[in-house]
Amino acid sequence: MYKWNKIEKIIDGQKKEGVCPVIISASRATDIPAFHSDWFFRCLENGYIKWVNPFNNKESYVFFDETRVIVFWTKNPEPIIPYLKVLDERNIGYYFQFTLNDYEKEGFEPNVIKLEERIKIFKKLSEKIGKEKVIWRFDPLILNDQLDINKLTGKIENIAKELKGYTEKLVFSYADIQIYSKVKNNLSKKNIKYIEFDDEKKIEIAKKISEIGKKFNLEVTTCAENIDLSVYGIKKNKCVDDELMVRLFKDDKKLMEFLGYDENLFSDYVENKKLKDKGQRADCGCIMSKDIGEYNTCMHLCVYCYANFSEEKVKENIKRFREKEYDKI
Repeated sequence: MYKWNKIEKIIDGQKKEGVCPVIISASRATDIPAFHSDWFFRCLENGYIKWVNPFNNKESYVFFDETRVIVFWTKNPEPIIPYLKVLDERNIGYYFQFTLNDYEKEGFEPNVIKLEERIKIFKKLSEKIGKEKVIWRFDPLILNDQLDINKLTGKIENIAKELKGYTEKLVFSYADIQIYSKVKNNLSKKNIKYIEFDDEKKIEIAKKISEIGKKFNLEVTTCAENIDLSVYGIKKNKCVDDELMVRLFKDDKKLMEFLGYDENLFSDYVENKKLKDKGQRADCGCIMSKDIGEYNTCMHLCVYCYANFSEEKVKENIKRFREKEYDKI
């Protein structure tokens, strides 16, 4: 497994060691574009991020010296759009994993802006940076006593119709509620009677989503799922995707060197298995990246979110952040 280079810098009069990731994930743990864009670009200007490990609370430093690609994860990228020119000026590549669900009636995403507005923002971003750089996620798929497979796929098809021509890919995953006790408790507190996906239900909805993909010219993939749906034309996705990076940023020699691709030697890119991210779940296809987010800092407060322990903790952290009592997310 590859490891990021490490360097030392003087920060606030003290020598600090940190890693220099080539690829940054911003972020699986919180919605940086929606809520923390100003913070992120302030850190970029300063050249570093002070990051706190969510499992042991240890601080470490992440330096931007070798960063070539940033993968943004968001449900509302509008606040970050004016900043993207900074990345363009620095020749840092980027693309977006844009989660665009429709759980308005169900209340699963209480602080997410209206679906109509999110669709407009999706189109705006796609027109600005290119449809190949804006990947649509309907993630996760959730069933409950009021929302069955037909209703859920109807929601997906309605959005797919709106996004035709504005994206090339749809990524989905099945809600794994049983493995996250905090999520299970949150749903119970809100009296949400969820229904787990067994293999039969997974296949049933996959067939329907596959047909939606064909209808609207979308590549359909799954995120971190162990079920094989290839017979329906559904591949396993890489959200932090080396193949996409080669396609989008082939002129970036440093990035291509990191990925192990030389177009003068190889006509096609061959997956470098050494780059697989060992820190993710076994079924995750992503290559290695450095995630810079922190748990309990996303104000969407989605009921299925594993990265928020409680609404109270989120509000406490956001209050501190806004009062600048700490300089990290």
